[in-house]
Amino acid sequence: MALDQRLLDILACPKDKGPLYYLPKESALYNPRLQLRYEVRDDIPVMLIDEATHTDAAEHSRLTTLIEQEHVPPTFVAAT
Repeated sequence: MALDQRLLDILACPKDKGPLYYLPKESALYNPRLQLRYEVRDDIPVMLIDEATHTDAAEHSRLTTLIEQEHVPPTFVAAT
C-alpha cells in the first residue's frame, strides 16, 4: 500500500525542512540535498533524524537517477 497523497503533501525532512521524494519500491523517502534516506515501515514513514541513513555517493547517484527516470515529484514545492 502506498502512502496517502495528503500525507505526502505535508511531509518535509525533519533536518532541513525541505521536500522529500517518495520511492515506494524502495520503501523510503529521500532527501538528495543531505543524502538522507528515511525508511517507510509498514506504510509508516520513520521521520527520525537519528534513524535516517546517510547514503554514499554511489547510492545517492542511484536514487537520484531513479527519481529522474520515474519522474518522482517532491512532496511539496518550497516557496521562494
